[in-house]
Amino acid sequence: MENAIPKTPSLTILNEKEVVRRAGRSAILDFLSTSKAYDVIRTSGKVCVFDVRISVQLAFYALVEHDMQAAPLWDAANREFVGLLTVTDFISILMHYAEEGTPITKLSERTIASVMADTTGLKLKHGDCFDGADADANLLQCCRLLNGKSKDFLPVILPSDARILAIITYTTILEYLVTNFREQRRLFDDSIYDLNIGTYTDILTVELTTPLHEVLTSMDRRNLSAVPVCDDRGVVVSLYSRSDITFLATASDADQAIANMQLPLSEILKQQRNDISTPDLLFTCSRNGTLQSTFEFFASAKFNRLVCVDEEGRCNGIISARDLVKYFCDE
Repeated sequence: MENAIPKTPSLTILNEKEVVRRAGRSAILDFLSTSKAYDVIRTSGKVCVFDVRISVQLAFYALVEHDMQAAPLWDAANREFVGLLTVTDFISILMHYAEEGTPITKLSERTIASVMADTTGLKLKHGDCFDGADADANLLQCCRLLNGKSKDFLPVILPSDARILAIITYTTILEYLVTNFREQRRLFDDSIYDLNIGTYTDILTVELTTPLHEVLTSMDRRNLSAVPVCDDRGVVVSLYSRSDITFLATASDADQAIANMQLPLSEILKQQRNDISTPDLLFTCSRNGTLQSTFEFFASAKFNRLVCVDEEGRCNGIISARDLVKYFCDE
């Protein structure tokens, strides 16, 4: 009988680490599988629904007035929901008009339906179809629907009458997870970098002196929702979100909004308000932090994303709520 080859200590440690990682992911998957979309809906909340026949400009101001990032779109002629309109969509539309040289005054004449039917390539990010989840769907199904469809928002629908109860996001799900999930700390002691949670290469950063229109164009080309802002030493000093509407909220009219796009980012950041116009505040961490500590940080800060920095404050990674949820839900 041949003697078994003894395992080397390093191999044994690696195997144990992988077992712990799998146990942690399995525990989260079980939790998400037994939790319902209805569970994450806040006890008090509201949903605005826009008819596609109204002006896209009017719809945008309604979003701001009601302090909302997105609203379902209703097609009365076909009696169905056809998509979502977001704050980010309006900014994209405004940039499209500016690049095409179309008078901005024309924007007030465009309905949501006409924008959705635009053949020039301008599309609403969530306007291609309406994807929602039943209130009794489990959270794992919701996460995979968000990720599989590359969506940022997911309407929760009451099956009995197709009423929309709420619109949830990765941040909504993560907040529920860290608040209610209880498990052994040891399961999440690996660093977020070792677990490959987040982005650590080809990271876009911008400088305070960069004009806003260049920042928005770069983010649009790379499909980014936020970007770290650095000073002349490369130190991260802020975070700019694509859904930041400061340059719109401070404009007296559409022409002024276009003019504001020429301002350096430093001027825009000075005018920010702590409401819907600043959905992303800057929170930093080390990429060597554990998954457990990241969860605990989220529980206290409720961030949309974390910027990883080195000892000198320079960006070396970005972690979003989507990255955290996606780690557990990838098949």
